[in-house]
Amino acid sequence: MAGVTFERVSKRFGDTTIVRELDLMIADGEFLVLVGGSGCGKSTTLRMVAGLESVSAGTIRIGERDVTPLPPRARDVAMVFQDYALYPHLTAYQNMALGLKLRKLPKDQIDRRVRTAAAMLGLEPLLDRRPKAMSGGQRQRVAIGRAVVREPAVFLFDEPLSNLDAHLRNQMRVEIHALQRRLGTTAIYVTHDQIEAMTLADRLVLLDGGVIQQVGSPMEVYRGPANRFVAGFIGTPPINFLDGELSESAAGGLELACSGTRFPVPAARRPRGDVRQVAVGVRPQDFSLAGDGAPALEGRVVLVERLGGATHLHVDVAGQRIIAAIAADHPVEADQAVRLAVDMQRVHFFAAGGETLTAPVAAGT
Repeated sequence: MAGVTFERVSKRFGDTTIVRELDLMIADGEFLVLVGGSGCGKSTTLRMVAGLESVSAGTIRIGERDVTPLPPRARDVAMVFQDYALYPHLTAYQNMALGLKLRKLPKDQIDRRVRTAAAMLGLEPLLDRRPKAMSGGQRQRVAIGRAVVREPAVFLFDEPLSNLDAHLRNQMRVEIHALQRRLGTTAIYVTHDQIEAMTLADRLVLLDGGVIQQVGSPMEVYRGPANRFVAGFIGTPPINFLDGELSESAAGGLELACSGTRFPVPAARRPRGDVRQVAVGVRPQDFSLAGDGAPALEGRVVLVERLGGATHLHVDVAGQRIIAAIAADHPVEADQAVRLAVDMQRVHFFAAGGETLTAPVAAGT
């Protein structure tokens, strides 16, 4: 096993730069998730580690080895693809064993590795089946098993769950996480799904336009987004952004004027610098239905999503649509007027350029 290091790695296709001067160290045994929207460079980064794309500039190391000039077969990595990439005429056992046969490993060693991986992944009853006789989740397990039997230094996962339905995605997410913990092998996982990213990662790397926006544990990124892009990408439902203006109150504190209401700003959320015009980030979970007299945003409910454990209100506030997550037992209906209180201990302020102006939200608040 080994860690992975990127040293000022860039990838260009003609005049277009897809990944720009990526500097990153991934620890031995770490589960790192690259996350971002389409075209952000995450899959290209993974393919450069695998050797499927050349590096335009910079160095990639696996352990102490500079693997930048090496072909894929010499890098000691195993990749799991989005589309399974199984041979349809081979059984599950044969698909898992093929790479080991090509490496000319002894038959008894191949059999031991395949059966050990099959036991880990619950594939023992399926070893004689061909892919067409398996479900999507079973095929993905075989694809993961094919990677496991290689006993690589690094696992690479390229959106492996995107072809599965929601139930299977949830199940496979748990299984991949448990498998990586059991094996202790370094893993780099690419996804556009921030739920996958939050639940699987030891650390997240948020990419946009081929540039790292933030690196940190899931909760570090959630509580302390480095900029507006990160805040908007991480969190379900997504964070709400409202225009606001900060000013000193008559009592000497700081006030936020937002959609016709003035809110006192706690000292812990006081923005850095003397910026006055801000974007205010409020997560849906940080709204609540307000009582009479409390400062609140006033709006009208456009849509009610009842999800069982919670209710999501889509509310029009002064012409702007926001989402509030409230307790499921509130009898709120569409077209109803509501007043939404804001937990000011948890708001985020962003400057016009998108950079954050506030410290991370403290744990437990």
